[in-house]
Amino acid sequence: MSTSDRSKPLTYRDAGVDIDAGDALIENIKPFARQTMRPEVLAGIGGFGALCRIPAKYREPVLVSGTDGVGTKLKLAFELDRHDTIGIDLVAMSVNDILVQGAEPLFFLDYFACGKLDVAIATRVVKGIAAGCEQAGCALIGGETAEMPGMYPAGEYDLAGFAVGVVEKNGVIDGSTIAAGDAVLGLASSGAHSNGYSLIRRIIAQNKIDLSAQLDGSTLSDLILAPTRIYVKPVLQLMEQLPVKGLAHITGGGLVDNVPRILPGHLTARLERASWPLPPLFEWFRREGNIGDDEMLRVFNCGIGMVVIVAAEHARQAGEVLRAAGETVWRIGTVQARAAGEAQTVVI
Repeated sequence: MSTSDRSKPLTYRDAGVDIDAGDALIENIKPFARQTMRPEVLAGIGGFGALCRIPAKYREPVLVSGTDGVGTKLKLAFELDRHDTIGIDLVAMSVNDILVQGAEPLFFLDYFACGKLDVAIATRVVKGIAAGCEQAGCALIGGETAEMPGMYPAGEYDLAGFAVGVVEKNGVIDGSTIAAGDAVLGLASSGAHSNGYSLIRRIIAQNKIDLSAQLDGSTLSDLILAPTRIYVKPVLQLMEQLPVKGLAHITGGGLVDNVPRILPGHLTARLERASWPLPPLFEWFRREGNIGDDEMLRVFNCGIGMVVIVAAEHARQAGEVLRAAGETVWRIGTVQARAAGEAQTVVI
């Protein structure tokens, strides 16, 4: 380094961090965050911490929290320059997880990390996060943007999210009341949601797939990047009208690994594969990847994004309530006594 270079004052921008860009992003996202506000929120975006009261209607409130990311679905968003809905995925993965305990999501915080902050792209991402919060009825009350030169390839970023919800203590759903004879309902997914994307990307690369190609009237890119469905409002409506015994968010591990997480050890869920249609996207995955049935059921949701367990006598009414709220619902199986050595989810 020359003497003249050494005498020049260094700035954070010289090191690759643009404070002004971060400030601009905060100003850009404030209107989106305001659209998600709940009456319990006591402070807006920009403080050191976010403040939120517990709603007054709860007598014995229990806080439920969840955190998650989007996984390698992000790689496809980078490659296709599709940043507008990936934030919905981020919100969905956390709020759907806390919903299964019976919790109403209260607020959400995000973490956006990159090597060099592109304000326009980050704004698109956070706008999607706010849209997801609106769908879930929770407030986007804070977050963190980290610009870290050298940590990420150019044009890439990482996302993480954190949701907090509340449920009445006597309303916690833990699966303890599930009994043999109960009905298993499946709520339709919007696609692969945010799971299995390392395998999806392998299928695309191995077969040199053109994602602008059509499948079932849509482009492959639209189908593969469809945002994760957020089930919060319809399921909360159901819980207000009927006793819900168990809920399972079908994420990594598919039906066979996620449904057992809510079942008492002496029970098994017997699911009938023919009771719901396999969406064309999953047929495409199976064909192009030469994937076996067992692997499909462990990697992907295969068209079922949320499982609801209710007493058999409530199954018809539960389906009606959920359909009226906009869900596509099938009765996909029954809870039965578990035989010795039997898996807790059996798909026949």
